[in-house]
Parts: sequence; structure tokens; C-alpha cells
Amino acid sequence: MIDPVRWTDDHCHLPESVAEAADVLADAAALGVERVITVGCDVAQSRAYIEVATANPGRVWATAGVHPHEAKGGIVGLEELLADPAVVAVGECGLDYHYDHSPRDAQRDVFAAQVAMAQRHDLALVIHTREAWDDTFAVLDAAGVPDRTVFHCFSGGADEARRCLDLGAHLSFSGIVTFPSATDVRAAAALCPLDRLLVETDSPYLAPVPHRGQRNRPGWVPAVGAGLAEAKGVPVDAIASASWANAERVYRLAAPSG
Repeated sequence: MIDPVRWTDDHCHLPESVAEAADVLADAAALGVERVITVGCDVAQSRAYIEVATANPGRVWATAGVHPHEAKGGIVGLEELLADPAVVAVGECGLDYHYDHSPRDAQRDVFAAQVAMAQRHDLALVIHTREAWDDTFAVLDAAGVPDRTVFHCFSGGADEARRCLDLGAHLSFSGIVTFPSATDVRAAAALCPLDRLLVETDSPYLAPVPHRGQRNRPGWVPAVGAGLAEAKGVPVDAIASASWANAERVYRLAAPSG
């Protein structure tokens, strides 16, 4: 008997309403995406996602974090959320020097604080970095790298991938890997070992080919997986099974119910 192809979307942003999230999850399940990690970008959203995850045990887990765009608002109230059993990671957190919505010194301070939280609570760390590779590595060098660290929506090339992998981190690939212009990302994907990769949509952003221009959704993880498989020269099933097992290990996911 052949095992079914099962997918985990290890990074998306569901609707914050339990009822609205249910529709998105039903669509995803129909397309083979059985598990979803919904990622908080500020304290209020993280709290809402804990409610969504609690309403969908075995299918949805939450992270709690403050995105670099929101760093200027601080992280008051964040750490108290980390004890909730629905929370499997701190983040997304990191540095974004493309938009600079928060001052860079605030971004670095808030990032370092969340790295420390992940270590204190033995949680995975989900990193967002854009046009800030050197400072991202500098913060990690100073603060220490949590045992389970994920560079989400990986957008670097082979050199950045090697640096991340040398730290023991995992690379999570989004629909960018399917974009015709993303040759650097595909080069990074080609060298990433199967046991260190994850697959995400980052929905509602970054819809993969062939859905470009549409609102992204977790159900399109298989399209991302297909692009990743092409970049690595392996069967899609190999990406599905590896990313499923890696998500389970990195985020310590309980077995799905039913």
C-alpha cells in the first residue's frame, strides 16, 4: 500500500477569525495539506492565532512573535503567550532592511530578545531576514542559535544557504522558488539537504506559479513543493515526505487527529 502524499504548510498567516480560518483549512485539506502553522507578527495577532490553533487541534499550531516591521512597538505581553501548548515557535522575528518600518536598532534589540525567549522556553525560532544577512548572523552569533531554527521564506542564494546550514538551521522555501527570476533561491534549494528543508506558502502573500497574481492560500503548498522538487531534481513525493517529517521534528508536532 502506497502512503498518501501529505503536506505541512510550515508558515502561513491564516485569517484571525476561527470561522474564517475554517474555510481556508477545509480548502487546504481537500488539496492534501493536512497541517498548518500559522505565524504571528505581533502580540495581538499571535493571541488570535492561538485561539485558531486551539480550535483545530492536530491540524493547526501557532507561533508567537513580533515581526521586524512591528519592532518599534516592543514585545510587551509576548513571552506570556509562549507557555500555551498551541505555540510551537517564537517568531516570526528578525531584521528587514528593505522597508525599515522600524528603526534598525529597535529591530536588532527585539530580534535578540526573541532569540533569548526561544532558548528559555525550548521553542523553535522562526527568522525573517531581508537585505540584512550580515546583521542577522551577527545577532545570532551574539545571542546563540536555538537548536531548532528556521529561516522562513528563504530568499538568499547558495552562499547564504551554506551559512544558515552551517549554523544547524533549516531553510523554509516559499513560492519564490517557482518564480522564473529566482535562480539564486533555486541554487540554494539544490544544495539544501532533504532533512533540512521545509515548505511554506507565506499566504496570503507570494502565490506560487501557476497562481501568480492571486491571493495565496495554504492549499497551494503542493505547487511550492513541485517547484522545490524541480530545483533539487527529486520526485515531488520526496519533498512531501521529507518536509512532513522535518516539520514534525522541528516544531515537535503531535500526530494529527483522525
